[in-house]
Amino acid sequence: MKTFVLSICALFLLGELSFISPQSRNAASLSSSEAQTGIDATPGNPLNQPINNPRIVISKSARRLKLYSGDKLLHTYRVGLGFSPVKDKVKEGDGATPEGEFYIFTKNPESAYYLSLGISYPNIEDAERGLRTKLINAEQYQQIVEAIQNKTMPPQNTPLGGLIYIHGRGSRKDWTWGCVALDDLNMKVLFDAVQVGTMIVIEH
Repeated sequence: MKTFVLSICALFLLGELSFISPQSRNAASLSSSEAQTGIDATPGNPLNQPINNPRIVISKSARRLKLYSGDKLLHTYRVGLGFSPVKDKVKEGDGATPEGEFYIFTKNPESAYYLSLGISYPNIEDAERGLRTKLINAEQYQQIVEAIQNKTMPPQNTPLGGLIYIHGRGSRKDWTWGCVALDDLNMKVLFDAVQVGTMIVIEH
């Protein structure tokens, strides 16, 4: 009798599992995969502690953004990049996400992409390369250098390109013109955690 009841229960469970939607199965698989790669399992998981000396490290190849408080890792988020995500940004319109050391030069709470943080591209290394390859002239080079030294917004309209931001509206694919895109709930946590001047490192 016990064997018969157990068999009926097993058949019932198999029947229930067969009605799980493909979307639910994919979501469960994705959650498991993200847990294995260190991504925060709960989107928008708030910071439950003070954050001191925040900094952001972005790995392009891993499609990950890490938020640190000093040397302590607080959050890891999946990101989407520019539509040409592999190479370093060289010029306007190339669809590449820049690499190097930057800082946040502005916070925009009214962005068309939910919320945004301005990345100080081009930096001095970009300006040196642009001057060397004659993409920019000496005056543009000097303007970029002065802005970086003063930690203000570098010129955004030179042939090197500009308007590179960390913003919301989704991280499932590489869809931006060079920006770094997060899911909105995670973007809100990041936006609230950092200030103008926060350091950003973008690695290949």
